[in-house]
Amino acid sequence: MYSKLYSLILFFVFSAAKAQQKPNIIYIYADDLGYGELGCYGQQKIRTPNLDRLAAEGMRFTQHYTGAPVCAPARAMLMTGKHSGHSYIRGNYELGQFEDALEGGQMPLYEGAFTIARLMKQAGYTTGAIGKWGLGMWYGTGDPNKQGFDYFYGYLDQKQAHNLYPTHLWENGKWDTLRNRPYSGHARIPEDSPDSIFDSFRGKDYAPTRMGDKTMEFLNKNKNKPFFLYLPYTSPHLALQVPEEALNEYKGKFPEKPYYGEKGYTPTKYPLATYAAMITYLDKQVGRVMAMLKELGLEKNTIVMFSSDNGPTFVGGVDAKFFNSAAGMRGLKQDLYEGGIREPFIVKWPGKVKAGSVTDHISAQFDLMATLADITKQKVPANDGISFLPAMTGQKQKAHDYLYFEFPEKSGQVAIRMGNWKGVKSNLKTDRSSPWEIYDLANDPGETTDLASKMPELGKRFDAILKKEHSCSHIREWEIVDPKFAKAK
Repeated sequence: MYSKLYSLILFFVFSAAKAQQKPNIIYIYADDLGYGELGCYGQQKIRTPNLDRLAAEGMRFTQHYTGAPVCAPARAMLMTGKHSGHSYIRGNYELGQFEDALEGGQMPLYEGAFTIARLMKQAGYTTGAIGKWGLGMWYGTGDPNKQGFDYFYGYLDQKQAHNLYPTHLWENGKWDTLRNRPYSGHARIPEDSPDSIFDSFRGKDYAPTRMGDKTMEFLNKNKNKPFFLYLPYTSPHLALQVPEEALNEYKGKFPEKPYYGEKGYTPTKYPLATYAAMITYLDKQVGRVMAMLKELGLEKNTIVMFSSDNGPTFVGGVDAKFFNSAAGMRGLKQDLYEGGIREPFIVKWPGKVKAGSVTDHISAQFDLMATLADITKQKVPANDGISFLPAMTGQKQKAHDYLYFEFPEKSGQVAIRMGNWKGVKSNLKTDRSSPWEIYDLANDPGETTDLASKMPELGKRFDAILKKEHSCSHIREWEIVDPKFAKAK
């Protein structure tokens, strides 16, 4: 009897030890952070010491792409491993309004979607998401707790995230009241407004701080079992808001004028300093995560990844040119030019990823599902990704034949990256026969010289890829390729 009991105890001990050998995985997802806004990617004016250290201790990707140049579709593609010609969500399809009573979120993920959270749960991981969701409210099919996450805290509706001092956040479908008064996230004030008016666009509870605190709680609670933690933090997405102590780090360092809300979002007296402070504050939250991992003894067994959902914004008092936010590349958020879709991507995995390494492997965020499946030795349903685990670990890496993008909002755009060649079509909403622009990214990363007239055969290859990779959307407004949906003349 005692022998059997002893054997049973040993079985559970060894099983627990084996389970903990699985690496914890944290994926940090910034919001509207440009390729050139981190020191390790060339930024000169904004301090990001913790992310720079993460790159120095891990690997930096130089040719990594989001799936879409705006929030909701980028997140959907990250979650489901589908590119924008196959993704269920392809644009920011807004429901409801900005007011609390009219909060409606975005188009939800459909019931039973196979997400990276489901993938990690079936591998035996506890799953959490803390930050901005943007894929459905708690009462619908898109609820993160119905899409594979054991725990969620943060914004469910992207429109609510236009205010970093909101009245509430959501915790597993329950309203969590914050000590902030309600006000419009898109207010315009007179140009002679006193400082007190600018100061009124702050509250007591800064959402990024609250989300950072919940991250610490999650790590403490789950330190003894393998976890997957998705951190879609909201900075530096507008509005321009940051605590006073963070602003003081940059106040007076830049030549600037007050922003009165003339291009949307909240006014601020120091728009350049505030924007820089928001990125440095985000960096400090990353530092908190890394410090906690070290404190809990989890640092060596945790993979930490960092990226951003799309390129830098162009409204609300932000000056992307001043900060060289897109690192000299063409385009910003909402563009399929490089500045709108090429993203920073850093990964640290002690003992597996070489410190201080850099890879030029062409990859995309919809590769994450395949990569996580590779790490956890699982099979997944058909998706558009290729695991970049070999690139991370210095092994022979399979390359994409091409990356495909389409974006039905703004003017209606498609793009294809094939090796160093890039094809872009714009204005598809009004002209479905819009010609290709073709760029040689090896020699023209700024996409300044259109070579389409010299390369008609490449244009034909892009046409064939477009026909192959596009599937009909379930939303008419998103269908910019199929002529069956052309407006009646």
